[in-house]
Amino acid sequence: MVHHRYATVQGRKLFYREAGAPDAPAIVLLHGYPTSSFMFRDLIPRLADRFRVIAPDHLGFGLSDAPPVEEFDYTFDALADLTAGLLATLGVERYAVYTQDYGAPIAWRLAIADPAAITAVISQNGNAYDDGFTDDFWAPVWAWGREQTPETEAGVRPALSLDAIRWQYTHGVPDQTAISPDTWLHDHAAVSRPGNDAVQLRLFADYTNNPPLYPALHQVLRDTRVPVLAIWGRHDEIFAPAGAQAFLRDAPHAEVHLLDGGHFLLESHLDDAAPIIVDFLARNAV
Repeated sequence: MVHHRYATVQGRKLFYREAGAPDAPAIVLLHGYPTSSFMFRDLIPRLADRFRVIAPDHLGFGLSDAPPVEEFDYTFDALADLTAGLLATLGVERYAVYTQDYGAPIAWRLAIADPAAITAVISQNGNAYDDGFTDDFWAPVWAWGREQTPETEAGVRPALSLDAIRWQYTHGVPDQTAISPDTWLHDHAAVSRPGNDAVQLRLFADYTNNPPLYPALHQVLRDTRVPVLAIWGRHDEIFAPAGAQAFLRDAPHAEVHLLDGGHFLLESHLDDAAPIIVDFLARNAV
């Protein structure tokens, strides 16, 4: 059974999905842009027989609170602090972490702050290296991060559109009929709420603060030798496969799997990805 719950952290209400035995090894699933824990709805039942699964919605996403930018300073530091607070509230001290897209820089901050808490890392199309950033996609984001002007905003605002969100789900997927339209319609409805565009634009601008943290994460990987699984859609044009292979530089023991999908691999290749994920966690999550 998957439970749908709320917790109040730092005065903000955070939604999370939880399943599995409370005393089982914990796995924390951290979603990306523009989705929510909804992206894990089909993976969670496949993990819950062995693990305590916790999948929160980041503030500003999904069913969590979404205060306006005038009331909350949306940064990846702030989202990581809220995630750490949620885990403390739930009594989770050690856990494996599954990251995708925005979930990655949140997870890396948690790992840098408390390396001993992380039992294993799964990165699914979530960069930890400069490798894999595709120039065509990221150039407008870097420009917006350097300077917020009407001109640079015009470069990133289309990412909020239905067409752009649909593209994230369908691009690089050999059989696009495998992707339910519920996904992009669900996400577009969330980012289209009044004021949420400003939330997302603030996080687009803050993304430039993520790559400077990568060397500290690489040091954690080398020092702790934490088990790493990089499982990637090889046709992703947001985070290219080079981002998965780069883990081998600092975690030579990492397991790298490139599947025939795109950015949201679980939507098209769950049956291929889930056994790899479950096997990795069964061997490494403690």
